[in-house]
Amino acid sequence: MSQRVSYYEIAPDGMKIMMDMEKYTKTTAIERKLRELIKIRVSQINGCAYCLNMHTADARKMGETEQRIYCVSAWQECEFYTEAEKIALELAEHVTLIPTKRVPDELYQRVREHYDEKQYVDLVLIINQINSWNRISIAMGNRATEK
Repeated sequence: MSQRVSYYEIAPDGMKIMMDMEKYTKTTAIERKLRELIKIRVSQINGCAYCLNMHTADARKMGETEQRIYCVSAWQECEFYTEAEKIALELAEHVTLIPTKRVPDELYQRVREHYDEKQYVDLVLIINQINSWNRISIAMGNRATEK
């Protein structure tokens, strides 16, 4: 991987915090394939090729279908995502684009039809975690490379 700065070496304490949060998100009740779909969708919005490359590969390893990976940017028009997945993806878009979309009460209520309070908080943390990774990756000049 090409990058501008060896940020894990330069700021190990900060990166440990990021990795600890990553470990936490993996312990949540949010289904792991959905976590990857969220990471893919947020990385699409943010234009992070490095994270897109990583999380599409991870989703495939988990058994996610090519169809669902390719169509996640148009999830609203697809019948092969569950309603719970769609609402999580909608929340991901709103949190990622918070300056213009916000998270209105109406969206929160629809999320709560599928997820309890703890799951709502965990979804928000997962979304924020990938947004942070996208911003770190882009700022550090990480590039997607062919394997």
